[in-house]
Amino acid sequence: MNGQRVGYIRVSTLDQQSDRQLEGVERDRTFVDHASGKDTKRPQLEQLLSFVRSGDTVIVHSMDRLARNLDDLRRIVQTLTGKGVRIEFVKENLTFTGEDSPMASLMLSVMGAFAEFERSLIKERQREGITLAKKRGAYRGRKKLLSPQDVAELRQRVAAGISKAKIAREAGISRQTLYQYLQENKE
Repeated sequence: MNGQRVGYIRVSTLDQQSDRQLEGVERDRTFVDHASGKDTKRPQLEQLLSFVRSGDTVIVHSMDRLARNLDDLRRIVQTLTGKGVRIEFVKENLTFTGEDSPMASLMLSVMGAFAEFERSLIKERQREGITLAKKRGAYRGRKKLLSPQDVAELRQRVAAGISKAKIAREAGISRQTLYQYLQENKE
């Protein structure tokens, strides 16, 4: 194989350190995402998928760095191997080439299922924490994006007959958020 060795690193937040994930692993190019692994809508992952060619090797620290959803993990691995790209997971010490054994497929499914399970646990703990914080009065939700004056202006524009979709777009909010602002203080 004469292709490039391409690293992929994902950390969930900007303040997390990405250096350690592929420390000491030789690579020609690295793509780094600062995003949740809940889905595959990540700019650097998309660039990586466009960049790699047959004969290249993609190196990822662990499966949960690539995807936290079993279906997404399988799809990405199949996309890469379908292009003739080899994928290596350092932590799990697993390599996929597209000509994988039934045992390799089983390991991908099992390890991917654990990543998905871990994501579910994280979401459950987050919901529990929010519920407890609300009971203590410490959780107030996300800070309002628009001031009362902004909301009054939105209401005037709606009353003037301007489309809600246009108003939301120009305000930089979703239509659902616009509807929520318009419903506030109406009860």
